[in-house]
Amino acid sequence: MNARRGSASLLSSTRAELLRLGRWPALWVMLGAGMLLNILFGYVFNYMSYRTDSGSEINESMPPERVLQTLLPAGVPVTTVQGMPMFGGAILLILGALAVGSGFGWGTWKTVFTQGPSRASTYGGTMAALATVIVGLVAAVFVVNFGIATLICSAESQTLDWPPLSQVAQAFGAGLLIYGMWTTAGVLVGTLARSPALAVGLGMVWALAVENLLRGVANALEPLEVVTDVLPGTAAGSLAAALGAPTFSEDGTPGVLDAIGGGPAVLLLAVYTAAFALAAGLLIVRRDTA
Repeated sequence: MNARRGSASLLSSTRAELLRLGRWPALWVMLGAGMLLNILFGYVFNYMSYRTDSGSEINESMPPERVLQTLLPAGVPVTTVQGMPMFGGAILLILGALAVGSGFGWGTWKTVFTQGPSRASTYGGTMAALATVIVGLVAAVFVVNFGIATLICSAESQTLDWPPLSQVAQAFGAGLLIYGMWTTAGVLVGTLARSPALAVGLGMVWALAVENLLRGVANALEPLEVVTDVLPGTAAGSLAAALGAPTFSEDGTPGVLDAIGGGPAVLLLAVYTAAFALAAGLLIVRRDTA
């Protein structure tokens, strides 16, 4: 009976959170920004450099024929996943931080915890709603990218070749792992800070500054590589590289690294996602909301 009541409470919390997120303008602004970055850096800039034969800092080492291949449908899995470790990850980190931090900052979670379902059900509903958003976003990115790639293929009179379904599935799964890790990282930061602005600031400093600084120091202090090789951003970038994305050192996309193999990267991302989610859940359940 208690298990059934708990399941019903979790389902109700998930529906309520999905309704809140769906009517939250910030969600659509962030998802729109993420989609825009994906289109610009994945297709628009590269296609412009291909058409003008001017090259760019991102693909200057690639011959024009190779650049074109990345823009066709067969290249969608790699082109999609290469922007996720840094550009897409930053957007999802902000989303996770705001989704939880705003509840503390506005006092809404305090009201829900005292009058609504249990804290565990409320937190579980929030995480389930965010997971739904992640799945929808990754699916939308693939659909948009396949559409753009098909248009480029037609405009350039190229043969329409589709990537193997297994490659698409691997890239889709990688996207879920990368976005899931960064979202739960944002949730944890938002829970720790209990302030949306502070949570976003701390998360962005870590993702865009601290990890890059540590990697730079590790180039001079080799023992530090043991630490930098297991950082969240390193795992995300290594997974993208394992799927074929060119690394940043090879004039590829920023955030793509080849520090570790694909298998260890998947394991690290799964561990980080579970650890971040568990830590945030324990804080929400056991800590005073005041």
